[in-house]
This record gives sequence, C-alpha cells and structure tokens, in this order.
Amino acid sequence: MNEKEVVTKRKSLILLSIIALAAMLGSLYLTVYAADNGEETNIGPMGMCGGRHGGMRGGGPFGSIEVSEEYKAKVISIAESDSDVQGLLADGYNVTGVRPIIKYVVDANGDVSMKATSAVVMLEKGTTGRASVLVNLTEAKVTQIVILTRTVIEK
Repeated sequence: MNEKEVVTKRKSLILLSIIALAAMLGSLYLTVYAADNGEETNIGPMGMCGGRHGGMRGGGPFGSIEVSEEYKAKVISIAESDSDVQGLLADGYNVTGVRPIIKYVVDANGDVSMKATSAVVMLEKGTTGRASVLVNLTEAKVTQIVILTRTVIEK
C-alpha cells in the first residue's frame, strides 16, 4: 500500500468511529430524555438509568416492575424520616415515584432468588428540580441523595 491509501483508510476509520460514537451518544440522550419525561425505559440488565445502583426506572431484564402500595408507603416513610429529605419536601419537592432496586442472588445450586433490598424515591420541584433519594430497606435509612437542577434562560 502506498502512503495515500494508508492515510485514506485511516481517515475513513476515524470518520466511522466518530459516527459510531455519535450514534451511541444520541441513543443515550434519547434514553435520558425518555426517563426525564416519565416514559418507561428498559436498558440493560438492571435498567441502567441509575448507574451503579441499577434501575431507577424500576425496569429489569423482564420489563417494568409493579410495586405494591405497601412497598411504596414503606419506602416513602423511611425517606420522609430523613432530615435532608424533609428539607427538600419543605422546599417544594414532591414525591413522584418509587423505583425498587432488585438484588439477584445465585446460590451454590444455581438457584436464583431476588429481593428489593433498596429503592430510589424520585422527587420533583416544578420543571427545574429533581432529586433521587436512595433508601436502604435493610437498615431503614436514606444512604444517598442526588439533587439535579436545571436552569433555562429564554431569550
């Protein structure tokens, strides 16, 4: 191969890589947009919207998970007992959802059991503020709060 062919192939490979990256980022953007608008998402084995903790959307490998009113009430009660969550609620945030995080355990025989050992309580404040409250059900306490705010300046 001459130098011109090598450069052309290199440029083609770089362009193809950029297109693939753009497609992946576009897909991620659409997934986040759908999640922000309350639409069901099912991405990856544990829902992936929640990053390292699994599905904040309540999705799993078999579709969305239905959550009982008793489970929701228990999770919300634990969250509301936390002083930082009380501050968010006093500041105008409202509970908009409860999403279980399901732990799968495989025993020595290969049998699989699952249990919702934690959950994420979703809070919203109008259209500009969102918060995710991670609740550990085993310890009955809030372990993490992530607050996201959005500022839009119309001109």
